[in-house]
Amino acid sequence: MERTVTIVPADGLHARPASKFVNKANEFDADCTVSLVDGDPVNAGSMLSVTTLNARKGDEVLLVAEGDDAEEALDALTGVLTTPEEKEA
Repeated sequence: MERTVTIVPADGLHARPASKFVNKANEFDADCTVSLVDGDPVNAGSMLSVTTLNARKGDEVLLVAEGDDAEEALDALTGVLTTPEEKEA
């Protein structure tokens, strides 16, 4: 299964959004990858790999998931990428 998603958080896939994304990817029994639409896929469960994508707000990424709960993983990862970061008080 795959899905193309536009990144919404202002920090893109860096810092806090990347951490949330990686943690969420590791919650599922599915092999998940992420890539810029025209780039090479990396392991969605690896903080180092995800941050090396240099994906920014507005970039489109391709999410691919294979495994027992692939659809749920794609739904959850899409949620992380399409939800703006809340500002800290």
